[in-house]
Amino acid sequence: MSGFVEKPEPIQVPGLVHLHTGKVRELYRNEAGDLVMVASDRISAYDWVLPTEIPDKGRVLTQLSLWWFDQLADLVPHHVLSTELPAGAPADWAGRTLVCKSLRMAPVECVARGYLTGSGLAEYRESRTVCGLALPEGLVDGSELPGPIFTPATKAAVGEHDENVSYEEVARQVGADTAAQLRQATLAAYTRARDIARERGIILADTKFEFGFDGDTLVVADEVLTPDSSRFWPAEQWEPGRAQPSYDKQYVRDWLTSAESGWDRASEQPPPALPQHVVDATRAKYVEAYERLTGLSWS
Repeated sequence: MSGFVEKPEPIQVPGLVHLHTGKVRELYRNEAGDLVMVASDRISAYDWVLPTEIPDKGRVLTQLSLWWFDQLADLVPHHVLSTELPAGAPADWAGRTLVCKSLRMAPVECVARGYLTGSGLAEYRESRTVCGLALPEGLVDGSELPGPIFTPATKAAVGEHDENVSYEEVARQVGADTAAQLRQATLAAYTRARDIARERGIILADTKFEFGFDGDTLVVADEVLTPDSSRFWPAEQWEPGRAQPSYDKQYVRDWLTSAESGWDRASEQPPPALPQHVVDATRAKYVEAYERLTGLSWS
């Protein structure tokens, strides 16, 4: 069993129809037919959405995504129409709300990897492949790959795992032309972002994008290149052969599996609330990622 420890009730706003509660975002539709995405401060780990929020997390995700959309704009258009608050929306939505085009979404998590870790490492240890792509012998946790690879996954519901699939399976699902577009856009965006991050002393190990179509035009959607959708490592601490320090929720995962939490991940019991020191340290990681990547001060 997994999912929400405590599923929130969506805020009702006149003129907006609530469509979906995700792990982090609430999704609405306005009277013009546009989507309104609101990033909460929720955090998930081990397929659970935890009962404790991380202050400022939703704003960091939103502002960092906006920054990255600008960096990628010449490669692929994005879905954002406005950052203005809808009339009647709570003041707390400021800085965490995007009004977006409604797209015909591709049913694929478009993952790019430049380094070996996570589920890719697990598959490599078994078969020397990732999503069916053959890789050289001798790679270890944190190894840089010979070049970026496209390793798509199916989209999973809240509480379930995304499942890695082969490129051939994506082509079967969406057609060869669309699959080729998704792969090209994913690798181009990853390569641009990897190079920008590297200039700032950060390794972009892997990331996932979501794409949709506005008519025949491929558009990048949702969030991009945030600590929730990417693995960012401090370059000065990179050391292949071990788990890397990371600008994401690894601090939360480590605490949940520690003796201090008292939680048995293998049980059906939901995880406990996070203590303040874990909340503070996790917030600091998100803010540091924003500041190092953008060069801007978080206020």
